Amino acid sequence: MPHWAATWTASVQGPYPIGNPSAQPDQRFAFPAPDIGARDQTFRLMVKPSLWCPTIRLRFSNDLGARPVTFDGVFVALRRSGSVVVPGTSRAVTFAGAASIAVKAGNSVWSDPVTLPFVSRSGDTDLLGRALAVSFHVAGESGPMTWHAKALTTSYVSAPGSGAKGDSDGVLDFPFTTASWFFLNAIETMAPDETRVVVGFGDSITDGTCATMNGDDRWPDVLSQRLHASGATLVSVVNAGIGGNQVVGPRVYSTANPMPGGPSALERLERDVLSLSGVTSVIWLEGINDLGRNGGAAPEAVMDAMRHGVARLRARFPGIEIVGATVTSALGSTSPAHGDQAQDAARRRLNVFIRNGGLFDAVADFDAATIDPATGGIRAEFVPDSTIGGPGDWLHPNRAGYAAMAAAIPLDRLISVP
Repeated sequence: MPHWAATWTASVQGPYPIGNPSAQPDQRFAFPAPDIGARDQTFRLMVKPSLWCPTIRLRFSNDLGARPVTFDGVFVALRRSGSVVVPGTSRAVTFAGAASIAVKAGNSVWSDPVTLPFVSRSGDTDLLGRALAVSFHVAGESGPMTWHAKALTTSYVSAPGSGAKGDSDGVLDFPFTTASWFFLNAIETMAPDETRVVVGFGDSITDGTCATMNGDDRWPDVLSQRLHASGATLVSVVNAGIGGNQVVGPRVYSTANPMPGGPSALERLERDVLSLSGVTSVIWLEGINDLGRNGGAAPEAVMDAMRHGVARLRARFPGIEIVGATVTSALGSTSPAHGDQAQDAARRRLNVFIRNGGLFDAVADFDAATIDPATGGIRAEFVPDSTIGGPGDWLHPNRAGYAAMAAAIPLDRLISVP
């Protein structure tokens, strides 16, 4: 029986500008004052669904806001290039039949279903890699903005005070760019019963730090490409990573007390995984930030938190396949929070638990796929930064490293679950 299935996600954090964006253009002219946020302007966010089906719905979040935000002029269309959409593909989006919705601070809302006329069938492989343009107008001032800092994707914003532009072709109406996603945090599609949904849950190494800007080469992206290339057309891989995220900390996260890494994995598990539809597998890669100088957690605390998280996943999704990913090396990192021998010893203890502790159904050995046995650090060819160039930080893999990680994931475990 057809059911809703997640096809794109962006874990929320904030309020803007708290977070760890990559390759971010200067945002001062699009958003002059963070406390004001967006002001009577339109966003055109570019997202790439992992699975294309004719009917979708969108979730807008004001979870980290401080006041109600009114969204109107919401449209979806197929992107042609840049901020320009393909003529004739734009469709209006409504909320309980209305063209606008006021979302209270701390809340999120799903749109009504919307039919995409350019999608011919469920699992339409002709559209893989194409971008869906999601346009929406913020009426008045939004106040502090809920966002996902590290999109590694170029999106577009109209000027403050420019009004609703969501139904425009996009040639002249979006002068500003952003490398982040704002307010939009999930898209689901009405998919056949046999559809599989895989969630990549983690920190910056899932979020894609040092991957290629607009390159779609984070390890969840490459995993999606591998699955589709294998002939598994009814499968979706969504990314629930946040740069800087921890499993255990911070103890308190709110609009008034934000941290760049977002709320802890356990705190955000409900919003970022458990609330999604159709989830059949989770690949959990996390722990390096807990073990670093900023986290200060013992490996045993991370292990215990993972046990709690896995129990919640199994309770919500009976029969789910949970893959534990071993934590990659940060030895020798130039990051002030990482790189020493003590952290590496703790990482190796955590990896013994992930491999042999019996908590997970399978293991993706990202550590083995990326480590240089001679040095204990990640392999030299996986270090240079693919986002902006430069030497890399000996913590985040680059395009080649993420491809090696994706190659280490056992595909059969993800597509054979009931």
